[in-house]
Amino acid sequence: PYYVDINQNLFLEAYLHSSDSNLVLFVDTCVASPSPHNFTTVTYDIIRNGCVRDSTYATYYSPYRHIVRFKFNAFQFICSNPSVYLQCELVVCRAYDYSSRCYEGCITRSKREASS
Repeated sequence: PYYVDINQNLFLEAYLHSSDSNLVLFVDTCVASPSPHNFTTVTYDIIRNGCVRDSTYATYYSPYRHIVRFKFNAFQFICSNPSVYLQCELVVCRAYDYSSRCYEGCITRSKREASS
């Protein structure tokens, strides 16, 4: 556990341990939940499908492709316990493969047309 005050900045770093220096790391989704066992019912999206959902989220420069750094402000779910659990999905791609998920960035799904 990591104890912080509400609205305090949380700084995170993810590191890919690999002997292959031609890999790049990408933060695809980070979701917060008041439960460590349920990330689908009551959740808060910080970033989803590469699209930032929280205005306090920011990325930081990393001199290495296999390290990502980001931050967001700490918060608490209303009317629940004071703990917030974080689950992030990261993608590993070949460096300079511009057709890979790592280089697509934010993916928004198009709305389906409703038939009459």
